Amino acid sequence: MKKMIVIAALVAGLGSFGSAMAAGDAAAGKVKAAVCAACHGANGVSANALWPNLAGQKADYMLKQMKAFKDGTRKDPLMSPQAAQLSDQDMENLAAYFSSLK
Repeated sequence: MKKMIVIAALVAGLGSFGSAMAAGDAAAGKVKAAVCAACHGANGVSANALWPNLAGQKADYMLKQMKAFKDGTRKDPLMSPQAAQLSDQDMENLAAYFSSLK
């Protein structure tokens, strides 16, 4: 029984370690977000109802959407070209930054 608990704890710990390694750098995302501010606002809150607020959005959701714009699964005349210029690390950093805002 003790052995099972130790194994379960190790497996759980490895899972959280992998999540931490995949997380973006919010500080780097803030620098990259200067371009996003034109539509999504300086603090991720858009002044125009046509463009969504990014502040406080879930990082996983944002990452999925940016990847969809980049790979063409989701299309938008403004976002698709912007996402095409982003690396995977850029997207993780932006997602970390905007999800950290309230």
